[in-house]
Amino acid sequence: MKQRNFNRVLDKLILDSGSYRSFTVAMVNLISSSSKFPIIIFVCMMIVHAAYSQSSEENHNLTISYDQKRLERIDRVVNEAINNGEIPGAVVLVNQNDKDIFHKSYGFSDIVMQKKMELNSIFRIASMTKAITAVGVMILYERGHFLLNDPISKFIPEFKNPEIIVAVDSIGEVLEKRPAKREIRIIDLLTHTSGIAYPFLPTKLQQVYKKNNLIDAVTEQNILLKDEMIKLAQLPLLFEPGSQYQYGLGIDVLGYLCEVITEKSLDKFLKDEIFIPLKMVDTQFYLPVEKTDRLVKLYSWDSGKLVESKGDESAIKIDNVNFPFEGAKTYFSGGGGLTSTASDYSRFTQMLLNKGEFDGVQLLSRKTVELITKPKVDIDNDKIPDISIGGFYVIQDIVKRGEMIGSEGAYIGSGAFYGTYLVDPQENLTVVFMSQVLPGNSNVSERLGVLVYQALK
Repeated sequence: MKQRNFNRVLDKLILDSGSYRSFTVAMVNLISSSSKFPIIIFVCMMIVHAAYSQSSEENHNLTISYDQKRLERIDRVVNEAINNGEIPGAVVLVNQNDKDIFHKSYGFSDIVMQKKMELNSIFRIASMTKAITAVGVMILYERGHFLLNDPISKFIPEFKNPEIIVAVDSIGEVLEKRPAKREIRIIDLLTHTSGIAYPFLPTKLQQVYKKNNLIDAVTEQNILLKDEMIKLAQLPLLFEPGSQYQYGLGIDVLGYLCEVITEKSLDKFLKDEIFIPLKMVDTQFYLPVEKTDRLVKLYSWDSGKLVESKGDESAIKIDNVNFPFEGAKTYFSGGGGLTSTASDYSRFTQMLLNKGEFDGVQLLSRKTVELITKPKVDIDNDKIPDISIGGFYVIQDIVKRGEMIGSEGAYIGSGAFYGTYLVDPQENLTVVFMSQVLPGNSNVSERLGVLVYQALK
């Protein structure tokens, strides 16, 4: 190898030394292409040592271990929930220090057919979709397409000049409204402070949404995200943008923003920018025929027992529970439409844990991940921010929170079909739990957090 080529590659190695995984890959390539094998080995090993030392200083918990026997207490708790008829089955995946330390499937994906849950079973992940869409938004933010304080009407003109609802009748007819003091900003949509709600939630807007046939997230209807969001833009807001928190369709609006900017459908954008780079091979909105047999059947807790869902047992109405493979398959809900596996979602959470990088792919910058995981919005009026720009619930005060052990700075999320995830930077830990029940009657996912933390040494 010529000297100038060696110098150029060596310079790159030094610059990349903050990423141990990226450095190792580059080092192997350098060694395999060099005729000066012994010298290169020595130089590279010295740089690897420096890189690893730096990484260890940045994360002092890399050596933290766990007690396998204590971790296996998860088995009893999850199996107990299955035997009690609370959930049909589940998949649990715990990753620490870039290693899957616990990955098991339990129970059934189809109770009647006695079809066992598998590690690669596919779940409807509902609002766990939101974090993925938010990352997609931040990818575009990093490319300079907008600032977070930009009004959404700059890209979707229909949202210009929003109005606030004042009075409404029982059938959803708006009786009085007034002009908003300012427009909805992109950051308002990310943090659920835009004044947009959900049709399934009991707010002053609920009957207005129902009258206009707005959907919550999933449908078999032949409609487009664009059409639904433009219809939403014509309706009043619940409150002044930025003034308070209300969980709602804001992330779906941002999904449409991604479509407007990239001129791609949301499914194509997320696939190109997130799923392919992270090798999330089983994450998609709608299932191809060859994957339908891996989809877990949706169940509901109804009349004191677990039954196969018809889609109407919950406040969240579903026109076809088989929407991932039946119907028009044209609506891409950035707030709740994806299907995925525990393995795929774990790769996504590990990317966040690694400050935007996974398997040599830098999806987001370190500073962007820091931004979207810092709490910003107080949702319980205790003057402590809870919700971050990425939409995560961030644990700020373990003692005040009180209900479970954990780490300050860890952040969590969940989905209506009973899936949850946790990312803990202090312990270099991620946890993914997936089941398939709506509505549910179990707290097994909450107990899972305790079971993971009590196993750490």
